Amino acid sequence: MNKTLQSTLQLLRFHFSFFLMPVYFFALSQVNHINWYSAALVFVILHLLVYPASNGYNSYMDRDTSPVGGIKNPLQPTKQLFIVTVCMDITAVVLSFFVSGLFAIGILLYILASRAYSYRKIRLKKYPVTGYLTVIIFQGAVTFFLVYHGADSNHATNVPVISMVASSLLIGGFYPLTQIYQHEEDVNDGVKTISYKLGYKGTFIFTGIIYAFAFCALGLQFFLNLEWTRFFILQIFMIPVLVYFFIWFRKVLKNNSEADFKNTMQMNVLASICTNLGFITILILHLIE
Repeated sequence: MNKTLQSTLQLLRFHFSFFLMPVYFFALSQVNHINWYSAALVFVILHLLVYPASNGYNSYMDRDTSPVGGIKNPLQPTKQLFIVTVCMDITAVVLSFFVSGLFAIGILLYILASRAYSYRKIRLKKYPVTGYLTVIIFQGAVTFFLVYHGADSNHATNVPVISMVASSLLIGGFYPLTQIYQHEEDVNDGVKTISYKLGYKGTFIFTGIIYAFAFCALGLQFFLNLEWTRFFILQIFMIPVLVYFFIWFRKVLKNNSEADFKNTMQMNVLASICTNLGFITILILHLIE
């Protein structure tokens, strides 16, 4: 394979979209009347176009030389990567109009926020709180709204706010752990992430607190819908994640070097598998009721 093309495909990080799928399945599980054509198109737009383009643009700006986003040895980006991300973004916005005008506006806003997060002359990611809030709001609440609105047969806009908050909190608990092994490189690049400001121990404590709030919000949403059984099913799927989280936290308390790429990726993969399976199970129960 051509080395330039190899670099572009690697840095688009299509596999990373898997880590963001729980919000999609959560939103879909809450829609009363699903338009499956629109739901499929929303999935393609987000997971095969918007997220990879965002990853690629971030890599183009950062030019990482150490592990990042599920890639242990990232290749250097080329101009081709930048052009491909722009084409993917344009395609995403055009296709979004086949869902709805509001959905297209939402996708455009997501793309602009993503660019502002990475673009060198704005660089929201270098601000720990602003960068953090940008990520959790757009990958959480905004994405939930877009999926719910896009997949609903009537393109409803009365999206459950508590679920939107829960989605942001789920991303908010997950995101700092993805930064924990990059402290040194981020600082060298002028970026001080929320994880860097919190430190290794603080990152785990903060993550635990945010996840607790996330599941309180989820519990409230399922309670209001009289769906306690589904909430407990979700808890069962999360048990392996909690076990790994506390084992890893204990290791890091003894030795900060345990906050490395390998452990981070194992945590990300496990959390994504369990959360996706949990929300897919709830979606299936919703469809067969």
